[in-house]
Amino acid sequence: METKRALARAKRQKMMLEDPMMGVIPRVAIPMIISSMIDSIYNLADTFFVSQLGMTATAAVAINDSLMNILRAISMGFAMGAASYISRLMGARQDKKASKVASTVLVIGCLFSLCFGLICLGLRSPIVDILGSTAASKQYSMDYAFWILLAAPFTTANLIMNQLLRSEGSTTYAMIGMCSGCVVNCALDPIFINVLGMEVGGAALATALSKIVSCCALAVPFLRGTAILELHPKNFELKWDNLREVVRMGVPTFLRMSLMSTGGIITNNMAGSYGTAVQAGVSVANKIYRLIGSAIMGFSQGFSPVAGYCWGAKCYTRVREAYFSTLKIGGTCAAILGTAMFLGAPTLIGLFNTENDPTVLAIAAMKIRCCCVAFVPHVVVMVTSNFYQALGKPLGNMALSMSRQLFFLIPTVLFMPRILESMGQNGAYGVAMAQGLSDLLAFFILALPLALRLLNQIKPLKDGDPPPFKGKKRREV
Repeated sequence: METKRALARAKRQKMMLEDPMMGVIPRVAIPMIISSMIDSIYNLADTFFVSQLGMTATAAVAINDSLMNILRAISMGFAMGAASYISRLMGARQDKKASKVASTVLVIGCLFSLCFGLICLGLRSPIVDILGSTAASKQYSMDYAFWILLAAPFTTANLIMNQLLRSEGSTTYAMIGMCSGCVVNCALDPIFINVLGMEVGGAALATALSKIVSCCALAVPFLRGTAILELHPKNFELKWDNLREVVRMGVPTFLRMSLMSTGGIITNNMAGSYGTAVQAGVSVANKIYRLIGSAIMGFSQGFSPVAGYCWGAKCYTRVREAYFSTLKIGGTCAAILGTAMFLGAPTLIGLFNTENDPTVLAIAAMKIRCCCVAFVPHVVVMVTSNFYQALGKPLGNMALSMSRQLFFLIPTVLFMPRILESMGQNGAYGVAMAQGLSDLLAFFILALPLALRLLNQIKPLKDGDPPPFKGKKRREV
């Protein structure tokens, strides 16, 4: 087993430090892109089958997106904090310490989400009210939330093990584990919803079971010893220095995803104030948009372990090369996919708009097309955010993580409808425009200045120099 791990380490080191970067980035990122898109495919599958039940059921699934985002925020806070630290540890050839960090974070994260799920189960009714459910969709919303909350520990284990495999470069294992759950979800949705007549609750049960299947599949490389990291109870170690580093790098991810949930709650409430059709239109657009949005997120996360590993190995030329290669590839792909989605928006919306409601079509098309315009700038925001995270600089990562939601989306979604109404226009279109506009603001106001600042800081470094961002008294940006 140790021989296998040694060979895997040598192969990984050669790939990260010697192979052409334009080949390394896609090789690491493509499995991550597929893995990141799995959650979007889960939601698309649920929405597609649930949409057959009508507009109210579609809106109910949208309400629970925010609850699922809160759960994912908790899970990804643990996962991304550990992954960032582990990539740097492995780049510095501290594999045993990396395994201890991985084992400890997995146990703590699962226990935390178990408690969270049980508490929320007892408060389902007020929670779905806060999330923006209408009287018509409330029962559907509660049915969906029940199964999602029961599966909370498996969702967390799923995401943490996925990120652990990514951090060591085993992205193919991560992809296979996530895909297995997606296949199960798509197969069970029509059975539970239509054949067994469980309606919206059936969609949630299918998703919950798929998370359990994914979790089991992701555990296989650790159990068989084919992963470089070793997950084992003997590696559980509550050491403050390790936990502090995980928290330091995990908090920005937690805040970003929590704010995403907060933005979703506010958007759902604003959309609901204009009627169920507007809320359903925003929901459909979110599901379709998220398919490419999650691909962008996966691609930027694929860059993170490469940059972190090279940084830990003090190969600063490779770090800079990784950043620019990622922007070139990501920007090109985002432009192509964004153009295709912009042109094909009405056709895509028609798959979910089973009642052919013109309001659903108009709102969803507006939201999708506004987001498509901002796809390329959004790539820069996400890659730069992960750049800061990979180099162990949480404040810059936090600023970019928070910008899209707290600084821009929430104010935009609150004020754009009023601005349009003051001009005699339908305020619902302001809700639809908010996401794309906030992405553009995040790019121009924060991402560009922070990217230039970090690049200027690392530009003078030569390979082998001591890392400049070290020490408790340093000021981080």
